[in-house]
Amino acid sequence: MDSLQSSIERLFALGAAADQAQARRVFGEFLDALTAGHIRAAERQDGRWQTNVWVKQGILLGFRLGEIVDMSAGGPLSFVDKSTFPVRRFTPKDRVRVVPGGSSVRSGAYIAPGVICMPPMYINAGAYVDEGSLVDSHALVGSCAQIGKRVHLSAAAQVGGVLEPVNAAPVIIEDDVLVGGNCGVYEGTQVQRRAVLGAGTILTRSTPLYDVVRGEVYRATADRPLVVPENAVVVPGSRALDRGKAAEWGLSVYAPVIIKYRDEKTDASAALEDALR
Repeated sequence: MDSLQSSIERLFALGAAADQAQARRVFGEFLDALTAGHIRAAERQDGRWQTNVWVKQGILLGFRLGEIVDMSAGGPLSFVDKSTFPVRRFTPKDRVRVVPGGSSVRSGAYIAPGVICMPPMYINAGAYVDEGSLVDSHALVGSCAQIGKRVHLSAAAQVGGVLEPVNAAPVIIEDDVLVGGNCGVYEGTQVQRRAVLGAGTILTRSTPLYDVVRGEVYRATADRPLVVPENAVVVPGSRALDRGKAAEWGLSVYAPVIIKYRDEKTDASAALEDALR
């Protein structure tokens, strides 16, 4: 992949001066590799997640090269998008279940065998969804988001996309995580393996995470995203404001809280039913 990487970096740097025919050929090779999962926007190296900047540059190159085309395919609804990112088509050989009912997956998204997509849901270009995961109804997997094995994204869960700036880490959900209904995970937040996010939990770079079990407060820094610890069980909470009118009026603000770490009872309630597969 070194030659592909160098070609993408060179074409991205050239901008409008790049040879368009060559750029389209290179991007076609890039998109095939991205869709097949041979390359990805971030990967774990030496125990830490590293962003592959050149992959994000390749996705942006595709948007630059694409033209607006009609993608309606003769149906009753009108779809118009960039020609470089058509809708993905699946066959039984892919071993991916896309249940009928209005879901969409863009080319450039890797969907591993055993993934179940419940309608309606959306997976954007650059996303990586690993084996055995379930993307439930009204869930979003944003551009470049990395979803591990056996993850359950419950109904209306939102995993935000992080395409720009190109050096910014995408949202990462590691193996065996349960993301409850109406959760939102944004701005490069990392949720480590076997964590559970209770329904309605919102996590961003500006959201401190309060661990009442260990007596810690976790925050994002300039060079590190918010990280949810392994096995943590997080629920929506609140913290009191202690200054000015807010204190006088008894106001509080939203705060995610780690109330426990996974045990056998949590495992039983978070398990995916084998019958669904």
